[in-house]
Amino acid sequence: MKSKKTPTQPLVALYCGSRVGNKAIYLQSAVELARGLAEHRFGLVYGGASIGLMGQVADTFVEFGGDTVGVIPQFMLDYEVAHHELSELHIVHTMHERKAMMAERASAFIALPGGLGTFEEILEVATWGQLGQHQKPMMLYNVNGYYNALIAQLDHAVEEGFLPPQHRAKVIVCNQLSEIYTALSGLNAPSHVVI
Repeated sequence: MKSKKTPTQPLVALYCGSRVGNKAIYLQSAVELARGLAEHRFGLVYGGASIGLMGQVADTFVEFGGDTVGVIPQFMLDYEVAHHELSELHIVHTMHERKAMMAERASAFIALPGGLGTFEEILEVATWGQLGQHQKPMMLYNVNGYYNALIAQLDHAVEEGFLPPQHRAKVIVCNQLSEIYTALSGLNAPSHVVI
């Protein structure tokens, strides 16, 4: 682990793409969110890379003085270059260790646009929430309607009797930054996650 300073701010886990997507609004929205969170005195815990939306989010937190904690598996260093300007960079052995450390350190979880890894990460923490392993806020940042199909699928799972409505309600859909800040209001420190 490389550490420059110990984070003192509550950390928000941002799940987002290792690519920037095909539309400028995805990058623009990720940077605006990162800047706003840093200005609201939140820190970042994320996948540790310097590429894609992940890298841009980390760059923005660093630029605006937010605590930045990266967690990246050793095997990924060959194709996701680690970010070297972070408050902390943890190099772990497996994806399971990465996700567990991020979940432990985070006070809340936000999924920005991303691919399979992003979908898997936010749905996994939602599953942990359903199983009573944490009570932390979980959000989909629905930039440009990116998550409309996933939101429809979650609602369909409720209609078909596979997802209890109270657990669907825990996945907060945010179409605007103000909705994210409202969901994070009063957040101070992470509650323990049992994994």
